[in-house]
Amino acid sequence: MKKILLIISLIPILSFSQQKEVLKYFKSKDSLVGVKNQDGKIIVPAQFKVFSYLKDGELVKEETIYFDGDKNNEKPGKNEWGYVYDRKGNFLYRPFFYDNGADYFSEGVRRFVKNGKVGFVDRNGTVIIQAEHDFVSPFNYGYTAFCDGCDWEKTEDEHKAMVGGTWGVMNFKGEIIQPVSKSENTIEIDGKYFPNPFRYNEKEKNILQFFEKQNKQLSDIYYVNHYNKLSENEKKLFFEIVERPKENFPFYQINSYDYRKMEAGLSDFKFLVSEDGKNVFALEFENEKIPFEKWLKKEIKEAENFQKEHPDNPNKLSK
Repeated sequence: MKKILLIISLIPILSFSQQKEVLKYFKSKDSLVGVKNQDGKIIVPAQFKVFSYLKDGELVKEETIYFDGDKNNEKPGKNEWGYVYDRKGNFLYRPFFYDNGADYFSEGVRRFVKNGKVGFVDRNGTVIIQAEHDFVSPFNYGYTAFCDGCDWEKTEDEHKAMVGGTWGVMNFKGEIIQPVSKSENTIEIDGKYFPNPFRYNEKEKNILQFFEKQNKQLSDIYYVNHYNKLSENEKKLFFEIVERPKENFPFYQINSYDYRKMEAGLSDFKFLVSEDGKNVFALEFENEKIPFEKWLKKEIKEAENFQKEHPDNPNKLSK
């Protein structure tokens, strides 16, 4: 009996130990930002000039600690923005500078910079593809374009293009992939064709089947406000698993793609499925989880309202 009581008494302790330590941002007298734990122990010293709006005492909510700015009196590096640390205070990487801030996550990874070269890390800060190229594009449909010997065009325009150099295409493993002949199962990238990068086991196929069964309805909802008339084939969405369960992330993430296999414009059609496959959520604003059925009812209502207000819309909802 004593052994049983001992095991039971340990359960709350074990459960608590698995929770994240509470971390908070703090500001020094000269407005530099660092991070402390709930006991006041400094995890990362206050040394960052942060540009985003951040309250003193605001919680660190993510798997890593992000500082939206450079260190005090530091000259910004090329293509770098901000700093990322793990929750123990160890430096992890510097994000790639994009759209006036740190690069977004795309298909479970984001770009980072090391010694002037660019690679990819996941949400835990684990390096997925080493920083070996002068530039890499965000992942889209399992591929990224990279270049060596290229640089930003010399212009005063706000949005610059990467020009020059030698270009290629990589998959999620960092392997350089060569173009192939066009077929039903190839993906077009800049006028060339590449093999379909996605492969699934039986469990993953069953997860995707949930979305395939509702493809018609989901496609109708998405394209109801599309201004060009589309054929039934063009209106079909494609669903792919872009991230799998890992530490701090017990989900499969499913992204939706249009007939061009482009994710652009489908930010509201991202989903999470629990590791056991029993719970499905829609993602809104990248991190808000909404139960799928609740999300679907809202989307149906909004699509129906749009069609009532725009009776001449070319892509009608199915009756």
